[in-house]
Amino acid sequence: MRTTVTLDADVAARLKAIARERGLSFKAALNDAVRAGLDATTNQQARYQVPARPMGLRPGVDLDHALRLAADDEDSEIIRKLHLRK
Repeated sequence: MRTTVTLDADVAARLKAIARERGLSFKAALNDAVRAGLDATTNQQARYQVPARPMGLRPGVDLDHALRLAADDEDSEIIRKLHLRK
């Protein structure tokens, strides 16, 4: 199939260098590069999944409001430090 492709200058230079190194035509180097890129995207490994583990949270701790809890803890610590200065 014949088609027109516009390549960035750096990509064209790399393809020309590969073609010279391997003794290939520019067309063959381009086809090899495209095939390698297509194969790399279809042969990707399965995504790594972190195994779930129990966190050992105490009953009553609501992680949905973790930022609110952190802010409350920070406020309590500021108040404690202010009391220590008196």
